[in-house]
Amino acid sequence: MFSLYTDAATQPQNGLSAGGILIIHDHHQTQLSTPLTATTNHTAEFEIARLGFEKLLTLASDPAATTVLFYTDSQIVNDSVAKRYAKHYQQLVDELLAAQAPFQLVLTQWVPEKQNRGAHTLANQALHSVEDVK
Repeated sequence: MFSLYTDAATQPQNGLSAGGILIIHDHHQTQLSTPLTATTNHTAEFEIARLGFEKLLTLASDPAATTVLFYTDSQIVNDSVAKRYAKHYQQLVDELLAAQAPFQLVLTQWVPEKQNRGAHTLANQALHSVEDVK
């Protein structure tokens, strides 16, 4: 079983976004920070969630037999995955669902930001790095 935490950070003034991914498996953590192409927070949240599952695919020895506990503090990502639909973000929902498809079971859980601190901190660190480059 893997636990996957994702979070995005966006600077609305300049449209820069970055994300954080925290993966926990067998008491080991994998932490990733990355700039994103998204320019709004909602699209950034979908993008980092998809990237999280793509990274997880490289770590899981047998994805078809792997259960993933996916934690997000994005209400729209949580609701859209549950409904398999989002009025303005359907392509992003479809991409995220496709990234989840190789896994045996994905359980998505919305968590408050304070319970998503690891991914949140990684996202903010990545955003600050992107801003420093600009």
